[in-house]
This record gives sequence, C-alpha cells and structure tokens, in this order.
Amino acid sequence: MPDVSLTVATAAEMRALGRSLATVLHAGDLVILTGGLGAGKTTLTQGIGDGLGVRGPITSPTFVIARVHPPLAPPATTGQAPPALVHADAYRLGSALELDDLDLDTDTAAAVTVVEWGEGLAEGLAADRLEITIAPAAVGVQNAAESESDPDDLTGEMPRTVRISAVGKRWEGVKLPLASLADRL
Repeated sequence: MPDVSLTVATAAEMRALGRSLATVLHAGDLVILTGGLGAGKTTLTQGIGDGLGVRGPITSPTFVIARVHPPLAPPATTGQAPPALVHADAYRLGSALELDDLDLDTDTAAAVTVVEWGEGLAEGLAADRLEITIAPAAVGVQNAAESESDPDDLTGEMPRTVRISAVGKRWEGVKLPLASLADRL
C-alpha cells in the first residue's frame, strides 16, 4: 500500500479518521503515532477506540505510560472477543529497552496497540504496522490545541496533514477506508 496523505481540519474529522481506521484494524495490529504536542495523536486514538468499541475515556497516557481499554462487547458467536486497545505513550521513555520493559508485546496479540511518540522506539514490537505522522498543515501558525489538562488533545481547529505509511505484509492489498471519510463526518 502506498503512503496516504490527507488534510484533517477539525477534531471531529480526526476522530472520524480514527473510526475509519478502526474498521481495518485487528488484534495484533500496531499503530505508531508521531507528531508534536497538540498534533492530535490522542484525538485520533479516541476515534480508533470509538471504532473498536472499547471502554473509555481515552486520554493521553503520558503520565501512566500505558493504558489498556477492554472491549465493551462480549465475544462474538465465533467465540472471538473483539480486540482491546492498548494505548501507550513513549514520550518519557529514553530508549527502546525502556519500552520493552513495559511488556507491551505480551498484549499485542489480543489487542490493537497504539503508541504515541513511538517513532524510533516501537518499531520492534511488530514487523507489520501503520506509521502515522500528524503535522500542522500551515507553517508558522501557533498551535491553539495545547492545554494544561491534555496537551495532546486536538481542541484547536487548525488543519493537520496526516501521513499514513503501511509497513509489512499484513498491509499488502489492504485498502484504507479513507475515501468514505467525508461520509462519516
């Protein structure tokens, strides 16, 4: 799958993008999010959590480093439980070894794992992953989204450029449902 780049103008659109991505995410999938403070990483994760149907609220895990959000729905008639969401934040970690100490890989088989600030640290968790970079679409505009309560929550309505790169065989032939994103808003 080639890289996908799109502009997301609002927090509602970022959550809609997350819900859209959740439709193709399965237990064992890894999503690595990169972007500055207030970029919208947690907001995107909130949408993923909504789409997966997990227990919330989903907030930035900066101070607890990782949270597990179990599915709300019981196992399907197939006996397969919907995946949980493991939401981690590598911002305060200094190395991949510190991330390894969290034992996130023990949860990855039964969960969708989202790691904020994971670039350069979390790639070893899975050979197959989505790498998502979120950046301001306008250069030189101060980010109004930063707040004391959750500096990574996208509260400002500043457009962002979101680049999605699929890595590994898991994503070969998978079409991300981004064309229908406008219909979900």
